[in-house]
Amino acid sequence: MAVLNDLDRFHLAKDVVDRVPRFQRIGGHFKQFVRDKLIEHKQYIAEYGDDMPEIREWKWAG
Repeated sequence: MAVLNDLDRFHLAKDVVDRVPRFQRIGGHFKQFVRDKLIEHKQYIAEYGDDMPEIREWKWAG
């Protein structure tokens, strides 16, 4: 649901690049990585009906 509502960590990280001036110059490659990851994630969901393991099993470090 978070991905569908643009509230997942990928969308949030992309928003940071868009809003923090020092990241805007170097953020193009990162934003492409994020777009590719979101496409991969949506394809995985369409095929398996669940989040990718790297999304489903992700935990905060610490």
